[in-house]
Amino acid sequence: MSAGNVTLAIAGRSYTIACGPGEEEHIARLGALIDAKLSTLDGLAGQSPERILLYASLLLADELHEANTGSGASDANAEALENLADRMEALAMLLETGAAST
Repeated sequence: MSAGNVTLAIAGRSYTIACGPGEEEHIARLGALIDAKLSTLDGLAGQSPERILLYASLLLADELHEANTGSGASDANAEALENLADRMEALAMLLETGAAST
């Protein structure tokens, strides 16, 4: 099986990400989630891609923390969010690697 590529638009920048076959749509949705989170922040203009991704990571980590410690969070939801956080971390590493090679 060959890997696919997805181009994500995050905070006005484009990133091409390699992914496994059939994961393209899922990765695109994750990228849209990151972009939506960042759109809630002011003052990102002129920030480095790494700093922008740091902000996105902190926002998502905060949501994960609230879900894990908040009232009514089920084990299944917490596990799903933790899996999402793991995937986001892997995506951030891919983006960072891509930014370092340019």
